[in-house]
Amino acid sequence: MHIVIAGNIGSGKTTLTTLLANHYGWKPQFEAVDYNPYLDDYYKDIPRWSFALEVYFLKQRFKDLLDIARSEQTVIQDRSIFEGVYVFTANNYAMGNLDERDFQCYMDLFDSMMMAVRIPDLMIYLRASIPHLVANIQKRGREYEQQMQLDYLKNLNVLYDKFIFESYKGKVLTVEVDDLDFLNRKADLAKIIHRIDTQLFGLFPEI
Repeated sequence: MHIVIAGNIGSGKTTLTTLLANHYGWKPQFEAVDYNPYLDDYYKDIPRWSFALEVYFLKQRFKDLLDIARSEQTVIQDRSIFEGVYVFTANNYAMGNLDERDFQCYMDLFDSMMMAVRIPDLMIYLRASIPHLVANIQKRGREYEQQMQLDYLKNLNVLYDKFIFESYKGKVLTVEVDDLDFLNRKADLAKIIHRIDTQLFGLFPEI
């Protein structure tokens, strides 16, 4: 099986991926941190290098998807190719960093890739408010995230909802995380596990 944890920056994807991998004995798949050779150029001239940057990320995420498809283990993935396309690249396009021609070429490439793979068995969407995201981002203290604009997070939240509720065709389990602390409160994690068991195995009725 292939399980995906989706959600905005600071929603708790990596934490939940790790906890569920430990609970079920699944193989965790974290987003590749390989160096993107276009990154330096991108920050010097974003409109000029956005297309190359996004295609490189797409290539890397497609490779991850092929590796997952070949795995004999159940894999739980922290962020997927779908979010890269429908949220982050879509945001770059909306901001004017990708022109219409490049964006359509990118989407055509993505559509062709999707003919070679299947969608995940379950996508778990961690839905969070902006204050919740900001608090988590500040708490973990990554320097490159501290200057992130609120409008950027808001735009991503809008695109996540649009992707999950309007575009994505697979099975989705939406978890509202604002009032949850699944890292420190076992009952909160147990509720999520119960819902996953229901979705994947039909063992229990929804709470």
